[in-house]
Amino acid sequence: MAHSLLSCGNVFHWFKRREIVLITALLGGFVFLCTTRSSGGEFNAVVSIGDTAPTWKDLVGVDDKLHSLADVADKAFVLVIFTCNSCPYAVDYESRFVDLETRLGGAAGELAIIAINVNLIEEDRFAAMKQRAKERNFQFPYLFDESQAIAKAYGAARTPECFLLDGDRKIAYMGSFDDDSRGLIVTHRYVEEAIESLQNGAPVRVQETPPVGCAVRYSRSREGRKTS
Repeated sequence: MAHSLLSCGNVFHWFKRREIVLITALLGGFVFLCTTRSSGGEFNAVVSIGDTAPTWKDLVGVDDKLHSLADVADKAFVLVIFTCNSCPYAVDYESRFVDLETRLGGAAGELAIIAINVNLIEEDRFAAMKQRAKERNFQFPYLFDESQAIAKAYGAARTPECFLLDGDRKIAYMGSFDDDSRGLIVTHRYVEEAIESLQNGAPVRVQETPPVGCAVRYSRSREGRKTS
């Protein structure tokens, strides 16, 4: 009888140990999931504020030269803009991009503006980009990435979509250029306000906004064929 009770006691303690191990494993898994969640900002599924910016190398520009992020290593700030020719939102912003380049960019300025197009439809092809840059007198690089890899690396979803990089090439702001795509009643110039904060060594107050514009035309495979 004593032997039976002892056996029952051993079985009871064995089940208790199994229960503790199971609970510990479940808690450990929960902590792992919480601490290894996918990165991404509030409005960006891929990158977050403070992330080191994805780099690129040898993207062709409308000047027929190959460009890399390292080309502007001497600049205090870099504004990467994913844009295109065909989106009316992007077109509405072009004059504001040119104006910002005139005031803060150029050889003597602190800011480098780099526009990148990844759309593959006819209106956004390289020849059309060259024509647009000439018509609008772009003084900043306008690059084409047929692979679309750089836009995916940034998690760009709209045209135009802005990413301001600080001196360490970390993302300091991302989202819309300002708060009125039409440019009629602009009350917050998000990009310029972020640049001013960085210039003054102050925290960027608004670090992320939802991008407004046309969807980036990412290619997708369907039955072995690519579409855009």
